[in-house]
Amino acid sequence: MTAVSGATGRTFVVEADGGSRGNPGPAGYGAVVLDAATGETLRETAEFIGVATNNVAEYRGLVAGLRAAHELDPEAAVRVRMDSKLVVEQMSGRWKIKHPDMRPLATEAKGIFPPDAVRYEWIPRAQNSHADRLANEAMDAGKRGEQWSPAESTAELDRTSPALDAPAPGDQAAPAEADTGQQQAVRPGGWGPDLGPPTTFVLLRHGETVLTPEKRFSGSGGSDPELSAVGQRQALAAAEALAERGTIQAIVTSPLQRCRQTAQAIADRTGLPVRTEDGLRETDFGAWEGLTFAEVREQYPDDLGAWLASPEAEPTGGGESFAAVARRVSVARDKLLARYPGKTVLVVTHVTPVKTLARLALGAPAESLFRMELSAASLSAIAYYADGNASLRLLNDTGHLR
Repeated sequence: MTAVSGATGRTFVVEADGGSRGNPGPAGYGAVVLDAATGETLRETAEFIGVATNNVAEYRGLVAGLRAAHELDPEAAVRVRMDSKLVVEQMSGRWKIKHPDMRPLATEAKGIFPPDAVRYEWIPRAQNSHADRLANEAMDAGKRGEQWSPAESTAELDRTSPALDAPAPGDQAAPAEADTGQQQAVRPGGWGPDLGPPTTFVLLRHGETVLTPEKRFSGSGGSDPELSAVGQRQALAAAEALAERGTIQAIVTSPLQRCRQTAQAIADRTGLPVRTEDGLRETDFGAWEGLTFAEVREQYPDDLGAWLASPEAEPTGGGESFAAVARRVSVARDKLLARYPGKTVLVVTHVTPVKTLARLALGAPAESLFRMELSAASLSAIAYYADGNASLRLLNDTGHLR
């Protein structure tokens, strides 16, 4: 990216993000203004904006971040960093803005600073955690009927960031763009340049427990059952198959017992250590834990109907909504992507996290969770590329069990 500097010699970095819990649904944005030279946080802003789409929330975050930077120094140069490829490509002029809700917001954003004072840069989601946190704080405040304020921010006391032009440890640096005076072309459909080997998640659902064949709700709030004899055999079969392929470079597991036992079978066969990631645990099904679908339908018909109709609905008794699970699974995914760039990682987890990762990779709606089959000890795989694209390569493979 070509270096820019303002008339005053100052350069700000604006990191912005937005989200919607439902798309459209309750939405909010967050933005932070940083000093490009020191990484110091100069200004934070966030707002709950009511019902909106993800893209509108992203644009609202961009506008707010640019306005905050303009208030600090209207003659500064600005580098905008966002994990929304749509906003970055549209504001850079490489993609057309077709949606009527986004056109006025884009026009507003373009009018805050002179066009040649702002440059846009796409960054992976894991590098946009500050703005993402602010957006979620705003949405949480809105849910409580409150307004977000900087005082409620949960940021660490260290208010500085690493050097903004240097890749974070373990991150793969994107190749420098030649300063030709022209924007780099983007391939149709969002396909970007080849940025090296992807990080691949090999997703293994744990082996059977005594509850699995009875199709009972078994989440993170229940009895934490261990593998049955059948489940132990399934874990060994998966371990044999994975060891024979020889491609696994790390093992990460949910903290629940059935996953840890499954992961240990692979560790024993491959010699790799096992790391636990709490974000990979199964949904907490509340009062439904241990019940069959038919029993839940009989005892809690209204709650079940709401749960099937909306990703924001929670199981009876304070369980987790699919939207809440998706948020923590996304955080866990981004942590692993930052920790294992370019590696092949075995992720041992549960039905909902695997389906959620597949859904997010495809950009599919929440209801697609009900349209995927995922057997015990099945294998799935997703490749994540440095330009933000993801490719679902395998789903529910049970060949190693036959």
